Amino acid sequence: MSRLLVAATALALVAASPALAALKVGDKAPDFDAKAALAGKDFDFKLSKALKKGPVVLYFFPAAYTSGCTAEAHEFAEATPEFEKLGATVIGVTAGNVDRIKDFSKEHCRDKFAVAAADKALIKSYDVAMMVKPDWSNRTSYVIAPNGKILMSYTDGNFAGHVTQTMDAVKAYKAKK
Repeated sequence: MSRLLVAATALALVAASPALAALKVGDKAPDFDAKAALAGKDFDFKLSKALKKGPVVLYFFPAAYTSGCTAEAHEFAEATPEFEKLGATVIGVTAGNVDRIKDFSKEHCRDKFAVAAADKALIKSYDVAMMVKPDWSNRTSYVIAPNGKILMSYTDGNFAGHVTQTMDAVKAYKAKK
């Protein structure tokens, strides 16, 4: 019984502690295509196409309909109008519960931003595999400049800082333009 408690405690600490994002500032973001949904409607998302409009806030999250991911989606939904004023596109990406992203995009993203389904190749290219479930993505946020370079990367199992971190990065990018 004590081994189980030790393992559970270690897992909780790893999941909750901040870590460095896999892709670093200045790295080239891998282009990708993914099945996505916005306001409950399917479409094909392509990063390079979104970057033509301006910076992209690309945030990976573990699974739709989990408490932290739902709260994070609500925060990004509330912030999306401000991101749009700054010319940025928000896209959530998950490998967990991908069969439910249509409903999640409507209910919890509040029709404000799209959610894409990550496959193993996408998770690997961004090196965002969840340690305890390698087929799922961890909680990592990026801001990507229109030239495809990473402006900000942030990995933390706690959803609370992701919107603030990405908003600050987009504002800093816009201030330099």
